[in-house]
Amino acid sequence: MTSEFDLGALLAERGAERYELHTKYLNPQLPRMLHTIGFDKVYERAEGAHFFDADGNDHLDMLAGFGVMGLGRHHPVVRKALHDVVDLDLADLTRFDCQPLPGLLAERLLAHSPHLDRVFFGNSGTEAVETALKFARYATGRPRVLYCEHAFHGLTTGSLSVNGENGFRDGFAPLLPDTAVPLGDLDALARELKKGDVAALIVEPIQGKGVHEAPPGYLRAAQELLHKHKALLIADEVQTGLGRTGDFYAYQHEDGVEPDLVCVAKALSGGYVPVGATLGKDWIFKKVYSSMDRVLVHSASFGANAQAMACGLAVLSVMENEQIVAGVRTTGELLKSRLTELIDTYELLSDVRGRGLMIGIEFGKPSSLKLRSRWAMLQAARKGLFAQMVVVPLLQRHRILTQVSGDHLEVIKLIPPLVFGEADVDRFVEGFAAVMDDAHSGGGLMWDFGKTLIKQAVANR
Repeated sequence: MTSEFDLGALLAERGAERYELHTKYLNPQLPRMLHTIGFDKVYERAEGAHFFDADGNDHLDMLAGFGVMGLGRHHPVVRKALHDVVDLDLADLTRFDCQPLPGLLAERLLAHSPHLDRVFFGNSGTEAVETALKFARYATGRPRVLYCEHAFHGLTTGSLSVNGENGFRDGFAPLLPDTAVPLGDLDALARELKKGDVAALIVEPIQGKGVHEAPPGYLRAAQELLHKHKALLIADEVQTGLGRTGDFYAYQHEDGVEPDLVCVAKALSGGYVPVGATLGKDWIFKKVYSSMDRVLVHSASFGANAQAMACGLAVLSVMENEQIVAGVRTTGELLKSRLTELIDTYELLSDVRGRGLMIGIEFGKPSSLKLRSRWAMLQAARKGLFAQMVVVPLLQRHRILTQVSGDHLEVIKLIPPLVFGEADVDRFVEGFAAVMDDAHSGGGLMWDFGKTLIKQAVANR
């Protein structure tokens, strides 16, 4: 008897239950949060940098699935590659042969980091970080890994140990023996290295939380210090890598930086199949995989699967053929300059920073008395409420999806798909300016929503 399964029919029959199903069977707080802030939308389809609802209205995506949708949604080249690899009926994941696709993708990736030699393929960004932590500790024979305050490297136990946000760490101790140092503080790094037990420093060249860039010269100086003390530099490029900041990797903005291990994921998937990759120097891999007895000492059940490898190869092909990185640099500079011009117009807007299409918009205390009193009221209830007050009308009134850059931060992070264009820049800036106009009027729906957020924050204390 032949089994049948019709996915389209299932979605047609049950798709309208999406929020109820999530509430009953998955994380119950997610639908509750979405209902509270009015983000409980129903999107029917997506293309490039846009979502479309049932009425055909398009929504501009400034989030890219937390950076996963680097080439936007359903890029035709990536989509075709996925169809092709499924139709080839490959003998995938036999575990006791060497398929060509992992080697081909590793070769293509390493071409963008010529100082690195080998790749381990896993399934996610946090797994890429876990691999780097294990490899660094084994290769150096030391237990401790340093990380930067406010860092985010993932949420599995190892990567959580190098997470600089206590809100994620609370309740999950004991973690690995790791220590936080301030981003950019070479003296603090040197003090820890002198203790002789440090395996590595892991660092985001631009931190996702708050969009803070490592100071000029820091990465190269940190690398020199680490190597002097026989420790390694790990660059976490899970979000910043593959063109996001206007270079293939964010660490490449600084001359002379050659990390020992590099973690990538997100955009490498093409938005279809989860994939993570840890790139490293030859001697590190040879030390971990030192004999045939250790051939499987680190592996992943779905690592290097054909579908993920095909998507990764298609992504890199598109990036090279369509000159995505150069486009990101141009569009990112335009978006940042247009937003920076607004700082003198709006007293609640305090800073615009970042590189390429990774931009942080920070809000701060206004100068006028009326706005200052309202700002103080929000801050007393919960820091970060004003940024949320901006995010909500951007979606509800202007159909623009954005995100706050972290809990208790008055920062919005913009990480749109890398195919984001000049018309999209115009649309975002116009919508953002309209929301700022409303915020500075001192009244209206935006501040009414602020009162709702204050009540919610106070109730959750």
